[in-house]
Amino acid sequence: MTQPPVPFPAPVLPVVLPANQPADRFYRGGPGIAAFRGAGGGAASGDHVPEDWIASVTTQAGEAAVGLTTLRDGRPLRDAVAADPTAWLGQAHVDAFGADPMLLIKLLDPGQRVPVHAHPDDDWAAEHLGHAHGKAEAWYILAPGEVFLGLTSELPPDTLLGLVETQQAETLLGLLHRRRVAAGDTVFVPPGLLHAIGEGVLLAEVQQPEDLSILLEWRGFDLDGAADGHLGVGFDTALGALELAARTDAEIDALITRAVEGPSILAPQSTRYFRAERWQVDGPRELEQGYAVLIVLEGEIEVGPSTTAARVLTVRAGATVLIPFAAGRLRLDGSGGVLVFRPPSSGGPR
Repeated sequence: MTQPPVPFPAPVLPVVLPANQPADRFYRGGPGIAAFRGAGGGAASGDHVPEDWIASVTTQAGEAAVGLTTLRDGRPLRDAVAADPTAWLGQAHVDAFGADPMLLIKLLDPGQRVPVHAHPDDDWAAEHLGHAHGKAEAWYILAPGEVFLGLTSELPPDTLLGLVETQQAETLLGLLHRRRVAAGDTVFVPPGLLHAIGEGVLLAEVQQPEDLSILLEWRGFDLDGAADGHLGVGFDTALGALELAARTDAEIDALITRAVEGPSILAPQSTRYFRAERWQVDGPRELEQGYAVLIVLEGEIEVGPSTTAARVLTVRAGATVLIPFAAGRLRLDGSGGVLVFRPPSSGGPR
C-alpha cells in the first residue's frame, strides 16, 4: 500500500541564508555584494552578478528555477512554505494572503547605471500577464550615490514611445528627478514610476515577489530590449502601466526618508506592500513575532528565541537571516545594526 507523503517538518529556528546570485544579468555588478557579505558569505565572483535574491520564492523572468532560494536540506523555500504555510507565515497571514509570503528581498550592486524602467501595479499585472502581484519596491541605501525618480513634466505616450524606439537614453534620464542618497536613507518606488539607480549605489531592496520590468533603454546593456523590454505585450500596451504625469519636487521628496531608525523606516504609502524596520542593537532587544528577513548591517549580533538562551545564532555584518513565524518572538543581543523586512500587515489594506 502506498504510504502518504511525510509532511515537511515545521520550521522553528531562524535560518542563515548564503548568497543567491543569478548569473549573467544584463548589467554589471557584484563586487559590492561580496564586500558587504564578507568572507564566508557565499557571494559569487564575477562582474555580472549584481543581484542577491534573499528568501526568494520567485524565479527570474522566463526561468523555471533560477532565483529561488534553496534551504540547507535541499528544498526550495517555495516548496517548504507551501507544505506548511502556517508555521512559516502565521495563521493571520495565511488567512489574509494564503501561502504567499508577499515578499522578496535583494541586495543590488549596480556596477553601471541601471537603465530607466518601471514596474506594473497589481491590476495591470493581473489583467495583462495573469500574475498575482505587480511590483512595488523600496530601497535601503548601503552606499551613497544618485537615484532618478519620476517625471519632472508630463510626457505624452507618443513622445515616450519615440524616445524608446530611437533609444535616446540621455534625454530619458534628463526627464527624471535626480536625488543624492546617503547610507541609511530609504526610497519607496511605487508601481508605474519611472526610475533608475546610479552606478555604485549599493542597496537592500524589498519588493513584491515578481520579476516584472518594463525597460525603456537598453543601449549599452546585454539585452535585446526591443524584444524583451515590454513583458511580451508590446510597448504600446506596456506604456499603459507607466506613470506619465509629472511629480513635484515635494512629491518625490515624500518617497525618501533620511536616516530613520525604528519600527517603520519607509514612506507611509509603502505599508500596503511591505514593511521595514531599522534597529541599533546594544544589549538585549526583542523582535515582534512574524515571518521576516533580517540583514545585519554592522557588528556582531546574537539571534535566538526570547524564551530560552539555547540555540542562539551568532551572525556578523553582511549576514542574511530568514525568520519563520514559528520561531516566535526573537531576542537580539550584542552590538550592531540590523534591518528587518516583513510582509504587509495581515490586517492592512490589500
